[in-house]
Amino acid sequence: MSAASPYTIRLAIPAIATYQHLRVAAGLSAKTMEAAARGLPNSLFAVQVLLGDEVVGMGRVIGDGGCFFQVADIAVLPAHQGKGLGKRIMREIMQFIETEVPPSAYVSLIADGQAQELYAQFGFQHTAPASVGMALKR
Repeated sequence: MSAASPYTIRLAIPAIATYQHLRVAAGLSAKTMEAAARGLPNSLFAVQVLLGDEVVGMGRVIGDGGCFFQVADIAVLPAHQGKGLGKRIMREIMQFIETEVPPSAYVSLIADGQAQELYAQFGFQHTAPASVGMALKR
């Protein structure tokens, strides 16, 4: 981040407890310990934003590493929202996409609420009506 910013970036998968806390605190759905323990090690890329030693934001890229990639788990603690941290997370993710993702790959995400405005700044577009997102929640 900038020299004046108190925030730092760590390119690493968050600890399970940190991941669970950030998701719930940022208004995302809760994930069980089992789900997080299985899923996190399979991340293709992960970024964390820290204030001192505290992780206050995160984002991940998941997928098969060749054909399909999904941006997931963009979360910033409410007390730190509105400070450009979501953009910083997305810049790190876009750097990964630009350098590591093959040209024919499909990169997708699900935008909750007003988050679509953030993602649009990075070139993500609505897929409807050609295709629509669907989900099966367990």
